Amino acid sequence: MIDFSGGSRTMTFNFEQVHNYYERLVFEEVVQRAALYPEFTNDMLADVSCVALNRLPARYVRHDVDMMFYLTEQERQAIELSLEEVLSFAFRFVGERSAKTAPEA
Repeated sequence: MIDFSGGSRTMTFNFEQVHNYYERLVFEEVVQRAALYPEFTNDMLADVSCVALNRLPARYVRHDVDMMFYLTEQERQAIELSLEEVLSFAFRFVGERSAKTAPEA
C-alpha cells in the first residue's frame, strides 16, 4: 500500500492486484512445456519466461477476468498466436545460448 498526503487529505492506494496480464499465461505455458525440454534447468525455464515476456507488450490489469471480458474473439486469437510465437522463440533462444556456453566434454 502507498499512502499519499496531498493538501488536506491522505489517500491510501493498494496496487497489490496490479500485474502484467501476460505473466500468468507465460508462466503456465512454460510449466506445461517444461516436460518437452528435460535438459532445461529451473534457471533456464525462468530465462525462457523472461525472454517471452520481454517480447510481449505490457498489459497491466487488476483482474484477469476483466481483461478477458473486454477482448474480442480476434484479440483472443491474436494473444494465443503471440504467445505461441514468443514461447517458441524463447525456448529456442535459451536453448541455443545455453548450448554455446556449455562446457565442452
